Amino acid sequence: MSTLRGRVAGLPDWDRCAVMGVVNVTPDSFSDGGEWFDTELAVKHGLDLVAQGADMVDVGGESTRPGAPRVDEAEELRRVVPVVRELASAGVVVSVDTMRAAVAARAVEAGARLVNDVSGGLADPAMVPTVAAHHVPFVVMHWRGQSIDMNNRAVYADVVGEVVDELTVSLERAVAGGVDPERIIVDPGLGFAKEAPHDLALIAQLNRLRALGRPLLVAASRKRFLGRVLAGGEGAAPPPARERDAATAAVSAIVAREGAWAVRVHEVRASADAVRVARAVEDAAGAAGDAGTFGVDRVGGTATTTGTK
Repeated sequence: MSTLRGRVAGLPDWDRCAVMGVVNVTPDSFSDGGEWFDTELAVKHGLDLVAQGADMVDVGGESTRPGAPRVDEAEELRRVVPVVRELASAGVVVSVDTMRAAVAARAVEAGARLVNDVSGGLADPAMVPTVAAHHVPFVVMHWRGQSIDMNNRAVYADVVGEVVDELTVSLERAVAGGVDPERIIVDPGLGFAKEAPHDLALIAQLNRLRALGRPLLVAASRKRFLGRVLAGGEGAAPPPARERDAATAAVSAIVAREGAWAVRVHEVRASADAVRVARAVEDAAGAAGDAGTFGVDRVGGTATTTGTK
């Protein structure tokens, strides 16, 4: 239900977990190897994602895979702005994935309706005032440093508690900088300065993240922790990124049921189906609450009904 997920001012209310499709306009993405680096191909891919069920499309021009070097601002602008402009002009709800305020501003001027900053405003001190001035929704992700060395920062005593505490600081910083709290979305930053057990713990305890009081974006798609799970044993080789889409859809179903506002995915169709099934289960649970439930007596093993018919 939208009351569980929360609403974001300035964006549609999809009344279920939304699906954000990914368009990487980069030559070195971990997930697609630069397949959409060409502007025309990137635009076509974004439109295809919408046709497959994406509610919005996230366009990024800088890889944030572990160990990735940064690109310069001019190159990021060259990659991102034309794709954002074309998709927005086609009526797509576009998000721009950037850590640079200048890129965010140009993308919003080209039609982007959401700024998705994996650093949560920490990488560029101009980001928060830029987002505030443009009155657009803002994704604040948990982040501990640039991709080049973030794996060294994956040290936690209580990963969920520490992520909540650090996100709280980022949220307060954004609001103090003028960003409307009703336009803020929170992302736990799966895979960013986190090992597989950390990512799994965050998914398992999503309710603690919901206590932050803002809608949650969960970006598990094709990430390393899924590869570790699917490898099935210590030392076993994980499947390549493109073979993790079914596992991604499983996470989409889980977090949708737990109240995530949106999932960010590379392969859209399976996750679009997953979130719709999760919503149907919510509706069935609500109907059961109204009309009575059918269950099993755990002691005697007999089927029982409760409530009224």
